[in-house]
Amino acid sequence: MRAEAQSHVDSIKEALALLRRFLDWDRALRRLDELNARVEDQALWNDPKAAQEVMRERRRLDEAITATRAIQSELDDTVELIEMAEAEGDTAMEAEGVEALAALAERADRDKIQALLAGEADANDTYIEINSGAGGTESQDWAGMLQRMYTRWAERRGMKVELIDYHAGEQAGIKSATLLVKGENAYGYAKTESGVHRLVRISPYDSAARRHTSFSSVWVYPVIDDDIQVEYNESDLRIDTYRASGAGGQHINTTDSAVRITHIPTGIVVQCQNQRSQHKNKAEAYNQLRARLYERELAIREQAANAENATKTDIGWGHQIRSYVLQPYQLVKDLRTGTTSTAPSDVLDGALDPFMAAALSQRVTGEKVEVEDVD
Repeated sequence: MRAEAQSHVDSIKEALALLRRFLDWDRALRRLDELNARVEDQALWNDPKAAQEVMRERRRLDEAITATRAIQSELDDTVELIEMAEAEGDTAMEAEGVEALAALAERADRDKIQALLAGEADANDTYIEINSGAGGTESQDWAGMLQRMYTRWAERRGMKVELIDYHAGEQAGIKSATLLVKGENAYGYAKTESGVHRLVRISPYDSAARRHTSFSSVWVYPVIDDDIQVEYNESDLRIDTYRASGAGGQHINTTDSAVRITHIPTGIVVQCQNQRSQHKNKAEAYNQLRARLYERELAIREQAANAENATKTDIGWGHQIRSYVLQPYQLVKDLRTGTTSTAPSDVLDGALDPFMAAALSQRVTGEKVEVEDVD
């Protein structure tokens, strides 16, 4: 078999091995049988909420198992086809088989990512909290760009986005904002964005056209339902109310409807001001607090698991500093990967700065853009 075909085969086998390991293959097969038996039990349908959870888990598990089996079957058939073509000297059929392997390798890689989104809360909706850092107007503008990036990213994936909290910048951008993103695997896709994002560019707000460095932090945590119990003491909470900011509307700027809750032992602060009534804002703030505390517990458990299994594959770059340098003529250089990307003209319907559109295309959506190595 030619080297190109063997390279594709090795890539597909590696993806399959990773899929089976993360699914815990034998356990997954047993669990699917258990779920199928529960679905056939009429008593399950007396509790619609429980039935919905069972069907959701069954669907995701069945899709992962079926996809893995399909890839293995197609791999075996294609390898057999190529071997037959080599034996008969049919170069056209052999080339066709190699092309099929290349397509299968891309598909296996996509399915691998889906399988890796198998964490405890990966399938949940998510909150994305953005805060501007040091840098004044520059950082506030950068935070506003990040907010638009995540909003457009979610909308392009068919997810719904709600603005939970918003504080506008003094001249441009935002001081802080909290988004609620609703969609399949929203938390799984977004969780590795947690960390500090640093931007280096020639400032449009500096008349001397000097380079400025801006920082913004992003915090991602999952939405949790009532089935997940999060324990905390009310005495550990400090609840503040204040006058909401924003575009106005009945009561929004005339009453202390906005709510901020501080969890004193951990220093976690959540706030909400998008609703007109203080009662609704407080309920949403409590939901955010429970989600933050749950995410903190997940992080502690993940650290313990990684310490026990140092070889476990890690996705993304979460909780690190991600750096970008904006250069003239629609180029963005990612200092982590050492590559420059050109911005496609149709990225995000022209809603973003073209530099950040290119960064978003390459880093978040996974869509192909032109990439060239930097010396």
